[in-house]
Amino acid sequence: MVFSSIDFLFGFLPVFLILYLICPCGWRNRCLLIGSLVFYFYGVKDTPFYLILLLLSIGVNYGIGRRIGNKKSKKWLITGIAYNLFWLGLFKYAGFFAQNWNQLAGRIGASVYLPVFSPDLPIGISFYTFQALSYLIDVYRGKTSCEDSLPDFGMYISMFPQLIAGPIVTYASMQRQIKERKYLPAMMEEGLREFTIGLGLKVLIANQVGGLWKEIETIGYESISTPLAWLGLIAFSLQIYFDFYGYSLMAVGLGNMLGFRLPCNFAHPYMSVSMTEFWRRWHMTLGSWFREYVYIPLGGNRKGKVRTWCNLLAVWLLTGLWHGASWNFVLWGLTVFLLILIEKAGVGKLLSRYPAVGHGYMLFAVPLTWMLFAITDVSQILVYIKRLFPFMSVPGEFAYFAGDFLKYGRLYALSLCAGMIFMTDMPRKLYDKRKDSPVTAVILLAVFWACIFCIKKGMDDPFLYFRF
Repeated sequence: MVFSSIDFLFGFLPVFLILYLICPCGWRNRCLLIGSLVFYFYGVKDTPFYLILLLLSIGVNYGIGRRIGNKKSKKWLITGIAYNLFWLGLFKYAGFFAQNWNQLAGRIGASVYLPVFSPDLPIGISFYTFQALSYLIDVYRGKTSCEDSLPDFGMYISMFPQLIAGPIVTYASMQRQIKERKYLPAMMEEGLREFTIGLGLKVLIANQVGGLWKEIETIGYESISTPLAWLGLIAFSLQIYFDFYGYSLMAVGLGNMLGFRLPCNFAHPYMSVSMTEFWRRWHMTLGSWFREYVYIPLGGNRKGKVRTWCNLLAVWLLTGLWHGASWNFVLWGLTVFLLILIEKAGVGKLLSRYPAVGHGYMLFAVPLTWMLFAITDVSQILVYIKRLFPFMSVPGEFAYFAGDFLKYGRLYALSLCAGMIFMTDMPRKLYDKRKDSPVTAVILLAVFWACIFCIKKGMDDPFLYFRF
C-alpha cells in the first residue's frame, strides 16, 4: 500500500485516523502499532514471511536492547548488530556477492561456486534495520535508556508514516514523543496541508516528468540524440527529487496528524553550489545516520587528512551499497566521494565565493551522478556517456541533434518547467507567507483532487525509494 493510492487515501487512512483519535491516549501507541502492522502486511501479503521478519526485528531488538541497557554488554551489542546485518545482507547483498564470486571463480579456475540467493527485497528493510541499529548503539553508549514497553518499541520500529522509506529517526530523538506527545487539532490541519503538498509533488510532478526517462529507456540509449540524452538526465534528476521529497513531506504530514514531529529530510538541495552542500541538504536523516554511526566512530576528521579521506571513502562506498547491491551504486558512491574530496582540497571555497560558478558546476555534476544511479547496467553507462559527449564516440556513430529532442521536449515541457520552479525555495516561501489564506486552501484542495484524477487514470508509479 502506497500513500498515493486510492486504497490508502480513501480506505486505510480515514479508518485508521478515526480509530486512533477515539482511542484513549494511553492506548494510542498500541493502536499505531497494530495499524502499522496492518499497513505493512497489505504491502507484503504475497510474501507473509516479510511481516514475520519485521516482527522478529521488533522482538529480538527489544530483548537485546534490554540486555544492553541492564548490563552495558558489548557482546550483546555485537550480537544485535550481527543479527540485523545478517538479514539485511542475506536479502540485499548475498546474491550480488555470490554472482561476483562465481564470475571471479570462473576466471581463475576455482572449483568453489556459491548458490545465488536473489529474493525480492523486503519492503523497508534498509530503513527499519538502520533504526534498530541506532537504538542498540545509543543504548550501549548511554545516550538513551532502553525501552521497557514492547508495544512502544514495536511502534517506534514499525510506525507506518516512515516505515517504508524514512525519514530515518533515532529512538533518542523520538523517545519523549513516544511517551509524552500532545495531540493538537492544529497539527491535524498542518499535517493535511503537508501531506497534500507532498502528494502533489509526487503525482503531479515526479510521475509526469518521470515518463520522459521511461521513454528513453524504452527507445534505447544508443538510439537517442545528445540533446535528448541531457534532457533525459534532467528529467530523472527532477523525478528522483520530487518522488522522495514528496514521500518525505507526506510522512511528515502523517506524523503531524498522529501528534509526532518527524525530522525534515530535504532542504532544497538543487539550490546548492557544491556537492558537499548538496549532500548536507539531500536525505539529511541518512547523512546524519552515517555521520553518527560510521564516520565519527571511524575517527571522523580527528586523525589527519589521510585518515579523514579513508573515512569519507568508507562512508560513500557504504552509502552507495545501501542504495543497492550493484556495481553502478558502488561507482556512484565513489564518484560522489571524489567530487567531495576535490571540493575539500580547495575547489569548494571557490564555488562558495562565486555562487554563479557553483550553480553552473552543479548543473552538470548532479545529473551526471544521477546517471550512475539510474543506469544499473554498467556497460550501458558508457553508451549513455557517449550520447552525452558524442566527441568520445566514432564520428557519425551518434547524432548530435535529432527531432526526438523537440518531440519529447514539447510533450514534457509543462512538467519539466514545473519541476524547475518547484526545485527552488520560492514556492515554499510563498506558501509560508500565504498558507492561512482561503485562496491557499482552495489551491491545496484542487491539487488533491487533481492527484486523485491522475491516480484513477493510472498516471501513478510506486515510489523510487521503495526499491532500496
